Amino acid sequence: MELFIIDAIGPFFRGVDHRRINWSKIPFTHLATAGAARETQWAQVRADFETLVRRVAAIGYNAITLDDVAHLADHAWFEPEVRERGAVLREEFRRLFAIARRHGLKVLITSDYLTTTEAIDARLRHDPRAARVWFRELIDGFLAAFPEVDGVILRIGESDGHDVTDPLRSRLMIRSAGEVRELLRTVLPVFEQHRRMLIFRTWTVGAYLIGDLIWHRGRLAQAFDGITSPALVVSMKYGESDFFRYLPLNRHFFRIDLPKIVEFQARREYEGAGEFPSFVGWECEQYERQLRTAGNVVGFSVWCQTGGWHAFRRLAFLQPEAVWIELNVAVLMRVLRHRESVEQAVSGWFGADRAAFALELLRRSDAVIRELFYIEEFARQKLFFRRVRIPPLLHVFWDCLFINDAARRVLGHFVRDPEAALRAGEAAFENFPRMRELAERLALPVEDIEFMEDTGRLLLLARRYFFLPARADLEAEILAAKAAYKSRWPRTRRQRYRIRTSFEPFQLRGRTSRWLFSLLIRRQRGYRTVLDHLLTLRVLSWIYRLFRVSRGKSLPKFIRKTAMGVDALFR
Repeated sequence: MELFIIDAIGPFFRGVDHRRINWSKIPFTHLATAGAARETQWAQVRADFETLVRRVAAIGYNAITLDDVAHLADHAWFEPEVRERGAVLREEFRRLFAIARRHGLKVLITSDYLTTTEAIDARLRHDPRAARVWFRELIDGFLAAFPEVDGVILRIGESDGHDVTDPLRSRLMIRSAGEVRELLRTVLPVFEQHRRMLIFRTWTVGAYLIGDLIWHRGRLAQAFDGITSPALVVSMKYGESDFFRYLPLNRHFFRIDLPKIVEFQARREYEGAGEFPSFVGWECEQYERQLRTAGNVVGFSVWCQTGGWHAFRRLAFLQPEAVWIELNVAVLMRVLRHRESVEQAVSGWFGADRAAFALELLRRSDAVIRELFYIEEFARQKLFFRRVRIPPLLHVFWDCLFINDAARRVLGHFVRDPEAALRAGEAAFENFPRMRELAERLALPVEDIEFMEDTGRLLLLARRYFFLPARADLEAEILAAKAAYKSRWPRTRRQRYRIRTSFEPFQLRGRTSRWLFSLLIRRQRGYRTVLDHLLTLRVLSWIYRLFRVSRGKSLPKFIRKTAMGVDALFR
């Protein structure tokens, strides 16, 4: 392996006080570009950045990622105010690049395809070839202007969320494997000429024909058919979905003969985002052993800050509270680069005299995540809807816990042994008293374990609601526990989960909902000839468009407005 990459966007989130933060990209509109505010803010950014890169370099990382080409590039088509702001950003980022270089770190910059302003989008929206040419010009100018940048990380399957109000916004432009090939053929010569890397991410959210690139072997082969370049590296998440547990290693690592890097997440966006221990060591160790036979993995990328829309706001390597994130970052390095066992890695972090207690704490917390946050029987199932693999975790998403009849119907349909699920959750919850003792002995934040325990108590009640007969007293107990949770963890003290409760029966009858599940959700990767190619990929898309026009506002705001919204699933 040669590339050991970690994101470095944390310093840019100081002072961002939104109730819910978009952690997918640097909040550029939050950055001052004039006067005393600029001087003060950027001095803090540089100080934090120096701290972060010094610490990750000491762990062993040799490259950092920052956002984003469009905000740092210049082009004659940009509006004057965008160019003026970009000039300030280029000046400030050059100083950050110098800091990274001083610590021996490569600099990689992210880019979406395609990020434009409204005026440029009007020129390019209906002309894919013109868009590729414009992007090539943008990349060429960017690489020429920044010789200190080692490469670009390109994302084509996800764009900015609905909450982004920046004049520079990305939208999905690539719709097919053929368009991937055309884009790569257009821009790779530029990277070769400048002797830089293009790291192409296969991540997609299910939109358009290219939406299954992350798992569909035919789509992957089509996208890279005939593509060879010394500048190209392919980047893939370890599984066929987002950063969840219970996912088998993505078999794409053993297909197509191109160098690859594997993506991991240390700040687990679906598992508390660093508010409590969500240890990834043992899963990482399993993936590493399997990847040894791939023969084409040249590195790995770790997200220590990036990912998700949630209220949790611990900043890795900048706050002592981020200890759980930093532990994951260090263990990933030791396991992936140095091929240490988890036991060796944890001992190296905590010291031999504390390792046994630390390993016990991490094993117990791992059991809580795997058996209480996740429902194992559901999580292990291979389920697909349209072009996406259904996440193994449905009722906990970012900073929301959903306790409602819809979740009850879904889980009740797919979990055949509810009694085992209830027993597993109860057994996992029994770990908390010992976890508190171990955290205190190790001088780790006991409050984090208590917060995890109180969240786990609600998860346990949710599981009873999902799998036991409906009872008014259980619903009352859930509401009382929710009130106690909000009282003990007020937002003035720390960010907490939002508990979304609704005990109103789902509109569809049980028999109808079961029929729809069987019709729309498949247990195979490949598409069914009639049900998928005709119904879910075509007819269902038309039905959704009609529904969106007539009753779209009846969908919960969380579904409509968070990230790219549910629309992406039906494109």
